[in-house]
Amino acid sequence: MGYVTRIVIIGGGPGGYEAALVAAQLGAEVTVVDTDGLGGASVLTDCVPSKTLIATAEVMTTFDSSHEELGILVHDSVHAVAGGQEGRAPLERPARVVDVDLGKVNRRVKRLALAQSHDITAAVTRAGARVMRGRGRLEGCPTAEGTRTVVVEAADGSTERLTAEAVLIATGARPRELEDALPDGERILNWTQVYNLDELPEELIVVGSGVTGAEFAGAYQALGSRVTLVSSRDRVLPGEDPDAAAVLEDVFRRRGMNVMARSRAQSVKLVGDRVEVALADGRMISGTHCLMAVGAIPNTAGMGLEEAGVKLTDSGHIKTDKVSRTSAPGVYAAGDVTGIFALASVAAMQGRIAMYHFLGDAVAPLNLKTVSSNVFTDPEIATVGYTQADVDAQRIEANVVKLPLLRNPRAKMQGVRDGFVKIFCRPGTGIVVGGVVVAPKASELIHPISIAVDNSLTVEQIANAFTVYPSLSGSIAEVARQLHARKTGYGS
Repeated sequence: MGYVTRIVIIGGGPGGYEAALVAAQLGAEVTVVDTDGLGGASVLTDCVPSKTLIATAEVMTTFDSSHEELGILVHDSVHAVAGGQEGRAPLERPARVVDVDLGKVNRRVKRLALAQSHDITAAVTRAGARVMRGRGRLEGCPTAEGTRTVVVEAADGSTERLTAEAVLIATGARPRELEDALPDGERILNWTQVYNLDELPEELIVVGSGVTGAEFAGAYQALGSRVTLVSSRDRVLPGEDPDAAAVLEDVFRRRGMNVMARSRAQSVKLVGDRVEVALADGRMISGTHCLMAVGAIPNTAGMGLEEAGVKLTDSGHIKTDKVSRTSAPGVYAAGDVTGIFALASVAAMQGRIAMYHFLGDAVAPLNLKTVSSNVFTDPEIATVGYTQADVDAQRIEANVVKLPLLRNPRAKMQGVRDGFVKIFCRPGTGIVVGGVVVAPKASELIHPISIAVDNSLTVEQIANAFTVYPSLSGSIAEVARQLHARKTGYGS
């Protein structure tokens, strides 16, 4: 029997299970050590559950925002209809009201998350990897032969020592908690606990206006909650394109959300059957529930990382290079634990790159300027490549054109009023270096721009590709045509 490379992966999220699939396919002996089920937080408590919840909210919002313009009638009270004999009162028919059963929604959320986790486990097992339930930690420095030891503590208290030529750390992150706002799982919640609710929060206070806070605030407002969004910054989504954030904040306010900018939450406490949020400026907000969305903490404590030579940042994240190597020989890291981009797609790519690199396969270093991401609000906000902030800070010279969706014929037909397409290209060459789409299903519409960025396509090439008429994607081609005209001087 020939030599077999042994690899231990600690953590079964996208970084871990994608790495396991690659390593097993390349002939390595793979063990995945996981605590809760393959898929990790992304599948069990984050991406899959939240986007499933948002799918229900999306239907509600789409209907609510466009049914009148599209000629759909909704009778929100008992109303009279023709009928009966002359001289008698009209017949009454019960109202047709759009509502949501949150308990049923959340049961579906959990069911789909578990099904996805089971599918991933089956795929990893079929590939030949071993899956262990337990907590793994590194033990000391490498041996004289260069191998690493991982100690696995099982739920029953037993331990097992695994020897590996390479170890991948993919343990993810957990919700950050404030000392004066600790979740109780009932009224004060973090984003992993909201799926246990059976009834819709009547008055929901969301603390934190980043991606997670904005997504849940928009979703619960669409489902029927009265939402207050508390933001310590000047605007919602401070890390996103400013034009996109402005559109979303305007939509939130127009739909009745109370958006409180420059308002830092200091404490949250339960008072009877309500919660009170104290702000740093002395104001007090009251609601029935509070969702804390104030960031995440990497799961690196108690794993023996620093003792094994793995360098951490001040925030506790693992330092890695562009092929996922840490400072310790034979130890790689992937996913939220690295603090690069908290995206499942990036975690998966980091895990694959780590295995390709260690096992000697062809590998391309991680290029963050080709990463596409999406905020699953309504409208969605999708981005790729260089940003408006890069252009404003003169980190790159680029021409920019933004086209509102109001001019798009398909948007008009669908009753879509909010959103735009924005593309960045290099002056002179016209090479596409970035883009932003704010629209329904922006997560799908960003793909052609992502292809252009990844392959250094020009605005001419985008403009000359056929689009369906009418379609929202037609706006992408129109922006490209305007950028081409500007480059050549015809549109100036």
